[in-house]
Amino acid sequence: MKTTHFILGILTGAVVGASTVLLSTPQSGGEFRSTLKSTSLDVRDKVSDVKQQLQQLKNSITLLGKESKEVIPQTIDELKSSVAQWQNETAPIQEQLQAEITSIQQAVEELERTLPKPQKTFTE
Repeated sequence: MKTTHFILGILTGAVVGASTVLLSTPQSGGEFRSTLKSTSLDVRDKVSDVKQQLQQLKNSITLLGKESKEVIPQTIDELKSSVAQWQNETAPIQEQLQAEITSIQQAVEELERTLPKPQKTFTE
């Protein structure tokens, strides 16, 4: 429905523009009819071109919609699979890092227990 309004608007604009030009130019009757015929053929050609372009646009949008329905779910599945694989590959490294962090914390606690505490001195 919107396409019909769009085409109708183009046609109306073309007719009004052509009529204005034709009526404002002084010509004889034969020249006027010839110019009018030529202009009407040009308008028909332009309208035909617009229709073809709109049909191509519609076809492209339809194709894009169909392709996206196939590609997007597939891409999501591939991303999920990649994330799961990454998690599986990094799990042992995470465990190793956690063990090293625990070991470092224990070493720090042991050092804190074994080192003498500094004595406070007050000088005034």
